[in-house]
Amino acid sequence: MTRRHALVTGGSRGIGAVIAERLAAAGHAVAVHCRADTAAAKAVMDSLPGGGHTVVTGDIGDPDQARAILDTAVRELGTVDVLVNNAGVYAEQPVATTSYADWQAAWRRITDINLLGTANLTWCLVDHLMHRVQGPQGARIINVGSRGAYRGEPDAPAYGASKAAVHALTQSLAQSLAPHGIAVTAVAPGFVRTDLTEPMLTGPAGGAIRAQSPFGRTAEPADIAGAVAWLASAEAEWSSGAVLDLNGASHLR
Repeated sequence: MTRRHALVTGGSRGIGAVIAERLAAAGHAVAVHCRADTAAAKAVMDSLPGGGHTVVTGDIGDPDQARAILDTAVRELGTVDVLVNNAGVYAEQPVATTSYADWQAAWRRITDINLLGTANLTWCLVDHLMHRVQGPQGARIINVGSRGAYRGEPDAPAYGASKAAVHALTQSLAQSLAPHGIAVTAVAPGFVRTDLTEPMLTGPAGGAIRAQSPFGRTAEPADIAGAVAWLASAEAEWSSGAVLDLNGASHLR
């Protein structure tokens, strides 16, 4: 069986780090991406099972850096046939209390990273796949969206809108790339326990957040990573176009 090669953006911490681990455990060579914290990304890389992994850095919100991220991953791994667009940013900007300047800045930065970064990295991957000798058959693109695209993000509308756009992008590309053997899917997590969300979960709001799910808990990164690893597998081709809800029945549609 030919070894697969995966680029996981935002792979130096949280959900991305566990996705990298799950893909490596499934036999992938993994490029662990970070924006700047190379020490954290290297720690994740060093913990991965198997060999041949690497670290790539850059701001996916910058189109030139996005291209360089994919090019570096291809150079270091030999190719990339699985792209996990996990990197993203969240910022609160309630419309009634945010200044016009801050409102515009938040929309630009969140859109540049969550939507355009995902779109640009995907374009770069497809460009690579279409011009390599062995062709794109069996490649996978998995985008990390959000429950907030459906449930709403009243204090973070740019985040919610960007993730809704990622879902739409996923389904559009699933149709256009299927004839080339590339399957495109997305996952839509609800609240996930990470180092960034831990202070909120241990604070006064923690109980209400856990109560959103009838399981009485929030997701662990492994709950998301396991689904992503399956979507990256050969068996998941017929899921192309799907946006998989991973929210513990906290929001049904």
